[in-house]
Amino acid sequence: MGVYLDHAATTPLRPEARDAWLEATRVAGNASSIHGAGQDARRLLEDAREQVAAAVGCEPIEVVFTSGGTESVNLAVRGLWRARRAATEASGIVLPDAEHHATLDAVRWLEAAEQAPVFAVPVDEAARVSSTAFSRAVAQPGVALATVLAANNEVGSLQPLPELAMASSDAQVPLHVDAVGAFGHTPLSFSELRGTASGATGLTAMSVSAHKVGGPVGVGALVVSRHATLEPLLHGGGQQRGIRPGTQDVAGAAAFAIAARLAVAELAEESDRLAGLRERLEAGVRAAMPEAIVSGHGVERLPGHLHVILPGAQGDSLLLLLDMAGIAVSTGSACQAGVPEPSHVLLAMGADEQLARGALRFTLGRTTTEADIDAVLHALPAAYERARRAGLSSRRVTHG
Repeated sequence: MGVYLDHAATTPLRPEARDAWLEATRVAGNASSIHGAGQDARRLLEDAREQVAAAVGCEPIEVVFTSGGTESVNLAVRGLWRARRAATEASGIVLPDAEHHATLDAVRWLEAAEQAPVFAVPVDEAARVSSTAFSRAVAQPGVALATVLAANNEVGSLQPLPELAMASSDAQVPLHVDAVGAFGHTPLSFSELRGTASGATGLTAMSVSAHKVGGPVGVGALVVSRHATLEPLLHGGGQQRGIRPGTQDVAGAAAFAIAARLAVAELAEESDRLAGLRERLEAGVRAAMPEAIVSGHGVERLPGHLHVILPGAQGDSLLLLLDMAGIAVSTGSACQAGVPEPSHVLLAMGADEQLARGALRFTLGRTTTEADIDAVLHALPAAYERARRAGLSSRRVTHG
């Protein structure tokens, strides 16, 4: 691998997680079976559940294993909304403007298929949600659910989660937090954020994913308050409180648990290291390209996130030129890769469409070194000059 600075899309598998996965595959039993082999699998599964619960700050019974972040988000948004509508007839959804597409698309589906009213909440120039605007939104009559990112997946800006959770609790509205990109990279505790909320309102669910912290792709979890109910997306068994029925992935859960435990244990030291590397990269970009715009500069961000806009250049051209130099970065969310439209996040932040097309996202992780930063700072100015000559209208990059 060359220089890999796209850890927000996925981060390399930890050797410890790989070993835990391989070891768990030696157990042949189904965790729902009552014979000895099944109970061996069950013990592995429940040990993994306890480790994930400790990492996210919740009770083990509140950890529902899923296939990843997208399923967790859909399960939370659609499942909590349907349960809330059935119990109260409320149907509105509070949705900030710069959410991940897993959330946006799930909400838009409910809007189209179930006629759910959507109450939009604007974000500022750093993609942060105003706690005042959010409080007003959740206090409106007929709100069934609110949802918010813990940290914006493109810019990395952290949201004021304690204030948002408190506002939801005061309004007696369930809140889902998409923590897929934030978990393991900034301190998060489900129980602390939930605070004194009672029943099935306030912070009710939180989505996390294994491959963002060095676990395998295809494994995630939805933390669901033990006081909450939601309608499952799947039917066919009573596993995991009936919230996510079906045979559970014991090996995936075991690998996720190890990755989560290590990520949280290393968080303080690694955050300081990555923040230092990001600051060095940001300073180098500003020195070499003074016209560069750093999104979210001056606000609290995930330590490994650097989002820049390079005016006059096409982000896709920059990405491909850097890729030819052996450097992997992104223009935004991997879920939107290849989509020609400018980022909805940048448009929500107030950037015009032309400027939004020049975005690059550098995301650092545990394998990132100072040599990687040097390589980017060496290659980026020439790539920018070449991409700028190609212009915004061109989406093709040729060798030479």
